[in-house]
Amino acid sequence: MKKIALFIDVQNIYYTTRDTYKRQFNYRKFWKHISSQGEITSAIAYATHRSDDGQIKFQDALRHIGFNVKLKPFIQRSDGSAKGDWDVGITIDVLEYAKDVDTVILLSGDGDFDLLLDKVRNDYGVSAEVYGVPALTAHSLINSASAFYAIDEGMLL
Repeated sequence: MKKIALFIDVQNIYYTTRDTYKRQFNYRKFWKHISSQGEITSAIAYATHRSDDGQIKFQDALRHIGFNVKLKPFIQRSDGSAKGDWDVGITIDVLEYAKDVDTVILLSGDGDFDLLLDKVRNDYGVSAEVYGVPALTAHSLINSASAFYAIDEGMLL
């Protein structure tokens, strides 16, 4: 049975599905879809921590599905901009977990991960798949993936 590691850039998926479809991603349906393809040996969802009930309920739901939820503080800067991305954390974990699986699946549209996918495919010999909203997924990320799967209406709540 194929061993699979899942990595989800929660903020990216939230904003890209919201901006494109005005709907939310269905994590439970996605989990069922992926688990039918092999054994999910690790599943990490990377999110920002805000002390709001909706976020806490959402993170608890992810844990209930089977995700390990990693949180980073949400930082609101004085100029109004915000910070809370997980690019380095996701990269470190993918490099670590890719050693022990057949397939790495990344949910993100962020082109910063293109070199990471090239590396795990070439150095570890694993399949590196990407799920993202087509219009908001970097072409470099799509091109570096072994396979790209569009997040469409069928994957939403």
